[in-house]
Amino acid sequence: MSDVAVSSPPDAAQRASKSSFYTAMRILPKAEREAMFEIYSFCRAVDDIADDGGPRPERAEQLNVWRTDIDALYAGTTPPAHLAALAEAIRAFDLQREDFHAVIDGMDMDVAADIQAPDFATLDLYCDRVASAVGRLSVNVFGVPRAHGRDLAHHLGRAFQLTNILRDVDEDAEIDRLYLPREALEAAGIHSTSPKEVVADPALGAACQPVIEKAKAHFATAYEVMALCPRVSVKAPRIMGIGYHGILDNLIARGFAAPRKRVSVSKLRLLLAIVRYGFL
Repeated sequence: MSDVAVSSPPDAAQRASKSSFYTAMRILPKAEREAMFEIYSFCRAVDDIADDGGPRPERAEQLNVWRTDIDALYAGTTPPAHLAALAEAIRAFDLQREDFHAVIDGMDMDVAADIQAPDFATLDLYCDRVASAVGRLSVNVFGVPRAHGRDLAHHLGRAFQLTNILRDVDEDAEIDRLYLPREALEAAGIHSTSPKEVVADPALGAACQPVIEKAKAHFATAYEVMALCPRVSVKAPRIMGIGYHGILDNLIARGFAAPRKRVSVSKLRLLLAIVRYGFL
């Protein structure tokens, strides 16, 4: 275990309460719920490092500490107190080390340099690391059959992350990041990759359209995969999907002309999803 201290919240449930997915996590049985809180807490911790804004070498070292600590959890040594619950989740639900490493690698992409108009392939790799890898951890906790779990994580994770990119385009530009793919910008007639210039361009909506279509396709395939699974195993991802699909629908309805009002999860839509799917 590394000698460099990595702070982790004393209460993973409290940290998870700030997540858009908290309501869906709350409906899970106790062991599954607590495991999801630990996964979210890990993701939040490494994401905070990526978004901290401090010197890049220091943030890269903090991520390396997390890599070392994750490796130690799989080495059979006694975990430190702040990772004991995560270690228990790993044992109970057969969580894979490479998925934790993938999440860290995704955060490292943000630390290495401010991402600005990546090509589609790089964007897809980023989405796999920061979202679908989280999905691969989560489907084990949910009990999704292995035959379908990776496909569900692949498509639902990408749907969520692409929706986040569309929702957060202005906030990302403020910290000099732009996740819209270069090919989509060029097809829309936008030749700048400067985040603030792109979000001010009247053609922003056209540049967002290919990302919208990809997100819709991933949602559609994720729902097809969920239909193949036992209903109880996908009640949480289904509720999460309905909530996030609502964000995408609201973004489409709002459009991308300035000024843009921030879109969030519809509480009513989420409540209806819980009533329908949360008590199987």
